[in-house]
Amino acid sequence: MPDKAKLTCLACGQVNRVATDRLSAKPKCGTCGQLLLSGKVGEMDISAHDKATKSDTLPLVVDYWAPWCGPCKMMAPEFARAASALQLKARFAKINTEEFPKVSQRLGIRGIPLLILYSKGREVARLPGARPAKDIEEFVRAHS
Repeated sequence: MPDKAKLTCLACGQVNRVATDRLSAKPKCGTCGQLLLSGKVGEMDISAHDKATKSDTLPLVVDYWAPWCGPCKMMAPEFARAASALQLKARFAKINTEEFPKVSQRLGIRGIPLLILYSKGREVARLPGARPAKDIEEFVRAHS
C-alpha cells in the first residue's frame, strides 16, 4: 500500500489524503475540487492555517504579510517563483496578518514579512525579512 500524504485544502480547509506516488498527478480537494498542489501560492484564512500547520505532512511554507507592507509586496513575486520551483517538494501559502491579527499574537510575530516552514504538524524554522527566490528555496531545502 502506498504512503499517504495529508494535504489541507487552502480554499475550504478540508484535510485530504493523497497517495505520495500520485502527488505529481495534480490532486484535487475531495470537497471543493480545488487543486492541492498547483505550484502557486495559496491564500488562507485562520481556520485553514490552523488545520494545515497542524496536520499537513508535506512541508508548508507560510508567508505572514500585510497589504500595507512594502517589503511584503516586493517579496511576493519571489515567493511565487520559489513556489513554482519547489512545486512537489513543498506547498506555499500566505496569510494576511492585518486581517487575522490573532495568528500574529499566537505565534509571537513581531515583524513581517516572515516565512515559517511547517512539516508534519510542527514549526521547523523561521526566515525573517524580504528574500529573493533563491534564498527561499535554499531555506526550504535546508530544513525539509
